[in-house]
Formats: sequence, C-alpha cells, structure tokens
Amino acid sequence: MDSSTLFFLIIALIAGGLSGAALNTWLQARKSKKYVSTQEASVLIERIEKVFKVVMAEGYFTEIYNYQNDKNIWNLINDKKKALIIAKAKVLVGYDFGKMKFHRPDGERKLVIDFFPAPEILSIDTDYKFYDIEQGWLNRFQSDDYTAILNEAKQTMNEKAMESDLPRIAGNQVQLMIFQLAASMNWSIEMKLPDGNVALLREFSHYRTLEAEIDSLDGRKE
Repeated sequence: MDSSTLFFLIIALIAGGLSGAALNTWLQARKSKKYVSTQEASVLIERIEKVFKVVMAEGYFTEIYNYQNDKNIWNLINDKKKALIIAKAKVLVGYDFGKMKFHRPDGERKLVIDFFPAPEILSIDTDYKFYDIEQGWLNRFQSDDYTAILNEAKQTMNEKAMESDLPRIAGNQVQLMIFQLAASMNWSIEMKLPDGNVALLREFSHYRTLEAEIDSLDGRKE
C-alpha cells in the first residue's frame, strides 16, 4: 500500500467517524425532543386594595368529613360513591377597621366610637386529603363533585370557627389593644354604639360550650 492510498484511507476513516458522531448526536437530539416539556405560568393581578384589617386570634382545626352519594338505577341497582375527607385549617379571626365609624369631639383628646364591627374570619388556609374513595360502575366521581365537596367542607369549617372561642378571644384582644393604645397617648375612648350594634357584639362576648360527637365505625354515636 503506497503512501497516497494510506493517506486516503485515514481521511476516509476520520470522515466516517465524524459523520457517525454527527449522526448519533442528531438522533439523540431528535429523540430527546420527544420528552422535552415546556411549562409556562402567567400571574395576573386583578386589583390591589388598601385595607386596615388586624388579626387578633388564630386557631387550628381538623375536620373529618364523610361523603356518600347513592344513585338508584331503574330501581334495581343502588350504585354509590363515597369518600372520607380529612381537612386541616388555620383560621385567622380579627377585625376590619375600615368598617368602624368614629369621630373626635373638637378640642378633646377623646375618640368616640359610633359603630364597631363584629369579629370576622380574615383568612382560612386549608389542606384536604381524600381517603377510602369508592366508586360505583356508573356513579363515579367527577371534577364537579370534588369542587362541591371541598366547598361544603370549607363552609363547615367557617361555621365551626365562628362557633368556637376565637371571636371572643379576638374581642378581648381588640379591646385591650385599643384602650392601652389610647392610654399610652393620653387619649380616652368612649363607646356610643346603637342598640343593634351592642346586641351584635354581645353574641361574641362569652364562651361557647364545645360539643363533640365521635362517629364509631358502625355509624353509631358514642
């Protein structure tokens, strides 16, 4: 084999190797494109509002919610679906001072409150987990079912929070804050609330007896 033939063979081998490497890279890139996913997120701010809301109490709740739906098919088959939902929530109760009405008499270091809002739930942060989900042949869970279940569970959580001692604790806290703040500035507070407002606030001024019932496994109350 002469030198020119050997040189040509070396060039051919190098070119073939480079072509093979390029082909392999192209195939790998094409193959990887099949598994590339693009994620995009858009955050839209609808509006921004100035608020004067103050949290005075927070509570942690756990709710066990049993859901069952029976569907009678042609009066022959009772097709049912059910689920056990355990909901945990952090509830913040306080006051929206934007709803308070007051005035200051001329020349006096005094604040007269004409209307004081009732305590309310300012925020509720919930976490739901579904257990023991059972579905029938035709009566199956749809996305609307989950939405309705979560809305009902959240509504129940709101009601239980307002029936607890959180509003009363918030009421005591806000009175302490207002009168101590006024005293530190040598101001006085005078409450001139209408009867309806007094009656509304009185509902949140006493402890509520906690009543709890435990469902046994056979469905009876213990």
